[in-house]
Amino acid sequence: MKHTVETTWKGNMLFDAEVSGHHVLMDAIPEVGGQNGGPRPKELMLASLAGCTGMDVVSILKKMRVPFTGLNIRVEAEVTEEHPKHYEKMLVIYEFTGEGLQMEQLQKAVELSQDRYCGVSHVYRKAMAVDYRIEIR
Repeated sequence: MKHTVETTWKGNMLFDAEVSGHHVLMDAIPEVGGQNGGPRPKELMLASLAGCTGMDVVSILKKMRVPFTGLNIRVEAEVTEEHPKHYEKMLVIYEFTGEGLQMEQLQKAVELSQDRYCGVSHVYRKAMAVDYRIEIR
């Protein structure tokens, strides 16, 4: 299988990426020539990780019949000071809501995603430290 993303320059620092038939605009901040017309490409890496692991965790918990009512995933990343500026460490914070949630079940779902199913996490772990934390609200 092969994935392809077509990205077109729209002027200044604005780019339009067509991903799975959807358009994602990427832009820079005004200080570097952009107009803040979309997220920064590097930050989309964080969204990709959150979406990938989130879909896994939701699917696993539904199969386990865990009655969660909400899931928020926050990804924090540390950026190097020198060029090329890149992420050197990521922390994925899973925030669950629901009555009677058991940490063991949540932990199992997150571990399965992180260690077995999430392709984004798999690739990122080859380049940097990726850790996670689970919170119940």
